[in-house]
Amino acid sequence: VQLQASGGGLVQAGGSMRLSCVASARAVQRTFNSITLAWFRQAPGKERQFVSAYNWGGNTYYEDSVKGRFTISRDNAKKTVTLQMDGLRPEDTAIYYCAARPIGRYDNYSSYMHWGQGTLVTVSS
Repeated sequence: VQLQASGGGLVQAGGSMRLSCVASARAVQRTFNSITLAWFRQAPGKERQFVSAYNWGGNTYYEDSVKGRFTISRDNAKKTVTLQMDGLRPEDTAIYYCAARPIGRYDNYSSYMHWGQGTLVTVSS
């Protein structure tokens, strides 16, 4: 599954931003419908961190610091996963990556074989 992320940029603290990740047109629809999709982020000098996931069964998961502020959604027909980020904080500054199809835990970046190219989100104070 090839993924293309978009939507990053610069925003002031308290603001909102929407990230999108679309799978390639070659991705088989049935496959896309049955896989977990996730967002991770990586701040400078830090490990890649789980942000949110949406599994094929409709369950969503969030890292504690983003609960109540971020919302993950997916549109299978458009082969897209979206991360709506509200109430952004300077500590949310990172490169955000979408990922698909984990072979292990959904919140472990090493479980994922398929990644988007990353999009930079910068939150100014």
